[in-house]
Amino acid sequence: MKKRFLYLILTLTLLFLLSACGYKEENIDKVCDLEFTVLKQEEIPEELAAVIEEKKGEAFNLTYEDNALYIAVGYGGKDTGGYSIEVEDLYLGKTSVCFRTKLIGPEKSEKVQEGISYPYIVVKTEYREEKVKFLK
Repeated sequence: MKKRFLYLILTLTLLFLLSACGYKEENIDKVCDLEFTVLKQEEIPEELAAVIEEKKGEAFNLTYEDNALYIAVGYGGKDTGGYSIEVEDLYLGKTSVCFRTKLIGPEKSEKVQEGISYPYIVVKTEYREEKVKFLK
């Protein structure tokens, strides 16, 4: 009985240690803010614009790289127009570029365009090798 209990403890310890080896915590603590520009539709690179067009019906998070880093967030189809998107944060974390946006709906008193709209935003920042972490 004691041997069985000892084997069980050793097995559980081994499983815990092996699973911990593959665990990598992403540290999103802010190192510094990154400068960025919100792009107009005509400023978006053609390849990225084509992907956005394909995906705009659903929410999406995209990145595109050339000599700069482009970060795009879309909120899918909405029943009306009048939506805007605010960039709440774009910063370099210890292990990644962190990006947070906020969808702002139309005011109740605001006259809005009827029909489906597809709110999205694309920002351009300096090229970074770190992965982009999309924050909620």
